[in-house]
Amino acid sequence: MPFSTPVQFVSDLSTYLPQFVDYSDPFFNLKFEAVEEYAMNQSRLSKFIAAAVQAAPILPLNKQATTEKVCTLLRQAAGQGARLVVFPETFIPMYPNWSIDLEEPNEWPRNLLRLTQEAVEIPGPELAQIAAVARQVRAYVVLGVNEKVRPYDGMLYNTQVFIGDDGRLLGRRRKLLPSNREKVFWHRGDGVDLQAVYQTDIGRIGGLICYEHLQPLFKYALMAQGEEIHCAVWPGWPNYANGRSNIKVIDAAIRAYALEGQSFVVAASMYIPPELGPKAEFGNASWTFFGGSGIINPSGDYIAGPIYDREEILYGEIDLDLIIMRKAAIDTTGRDSRWDVVNLNLNFASRYTPFTDDSSPLQANGEPKPLTEPIEPLDLNRTYTATETAKLDQRERKDEDG
Repeated sequence: MPFSTPVQFVSDLSTYLPQFVDYSDPFFNLKFEAVEEYAMNQSRLSKFIAAAVQAAPILPLNKQATTEKVCTLLRQAAGQGARLVVFPETFIPMYPNWSIDLEEPNEWPRNLLRLTQEAVEIPGPELAQIAAVARQVRAYVVLGVNEKVRPYDGMLYNTQVFIGDDGRLLGRRRKLLPSNREKVFWHRGDGVDLQAVYQTDIGRIGGLICYEHLQPLFKYALMAQGEEIHCAVWPGWPNYANGRSNIKVIDAAIRAYALEGQSFVVAASMYIPPELGPKAEFGNASWTFFGGSGIINPSGDYIAGPIYDREEILYGEIDLDLIIMRKAAIDTTGRDSRWDVVNLNLNFASRYTPFTDDSSPLQANGEPKPLTEPIEPLDLNRTYTATETAKLDQRERKDEDG
């Protein structure tokens, strides 16, 4: 049986082995996962092109139109040879750049309604469309979205989606701690959102969102998982003339991340021309988007960008050998770490839910769990035996207790 690549070997192994192997054997699972990881490492590219997209979503809010723009930009970037394409924070449908106006009390509910209506579900048709294009052009995609969750109306997350070059969803992570006024839009993520470094044939990919880059423990949680390419997504906002500006914050944060982790950073920020602001029809909003996208090497130097005040796709070569060369000077996850003195206590199992795992009436997708026993309708035209009546009484008492 010929195999063209180690990954093809694993793929064919997955096809033929079920006939002969008991997958419930944990020892086999352990060995098979090791074979799969070995094959991925052997076949991965040491050099490839990454792209950071700096662009504006379609306004007024329109998730379908913005999804189509994502697909267009993805094809454009892949046409330039990009194997990894990173889009800004909450690009679908956009970053909420407005605040609650106490003099316009009805404005906030309307804004939340519009944002929720144009948010996406995971899985959902918008991501399926993007994943299909990713498979066609053979590119990995990291994309920021507003995610809505059934069955909780109004529950939104700031979510980073990772899509493989085969069109499969590698994973998603939700912003663990929305900052400042973001707390009125988005719910918090949980422990699993730091277990988000994905093994691929272009390296180990991870990511954080916006001000998560100012959280040292969050950063090291990803670095300690062997992250090689970090996808930093930002809104590229705000830049107040007489107030707070994130221009220098983004620059400092992404360069520091590359230096501290000895990794590449692909940073994608949003840019919305101020003249598009009125189209959004949001009151009490600030249209001071500036961008700030860039690609940084493990020494903290820009290899592309930064760019400001325009839409553009940046391209840069990722050479994974430079990570090892940088570690000759500093290796924060190897010989220059002291995990015996300082280490992390990560709770990957934490879940933000109103139910314990056993008592939840909902499945992971938000749908009600199927009944374990079918409920038969009562036939009012027949007489039930004493045994049947007792069973019905027992079921009623069980329902009341539950």
